[in-house]
Amino acid sequence: MSNNYEMMYILRPDLSEEQVQEVSSKYKTMLQDSGASDLQVQVRGKRHLAYPIQNFNDGIYIQVNYKADGSQIKAVERDMRLGEMVIRYLTMKLDAEPIALEADAPPSEPAAPGA
Repeated sequence: MSNNYEMMYILRPDLSEEQVQEVSSKYKTMLQDSGASDLQVQVRGKRHLAYPIQNFNDGIYIQVNYKADGSQIKAVERDMRLGEMVIRYLTMKLDAEPIALEADAPPSEPAAPGA
């Protein structure tokens, strides 16, 4: 059974554009070869980190959304952990249906004046 996943990883800020494209296409190919579908890769760009990671204050964020059965995650995360380009990563399983937040609920009627 396929589930929806979102993977966010942060690359070292000193990488060139070519290296960023190379790394993102590498992980995209790994996921495709292992059976993932509906891949969407978004390079979010260089952003300042909230705290230093491996002595870096900035990082290049990349987001990948895909459908898979879950067996692909272990191999990709192992490669990220052992490689030197990725400084942080996180994979989340998304719910099939998003949960409605209170902010999405219609506003309640204001109380009548003088009541």
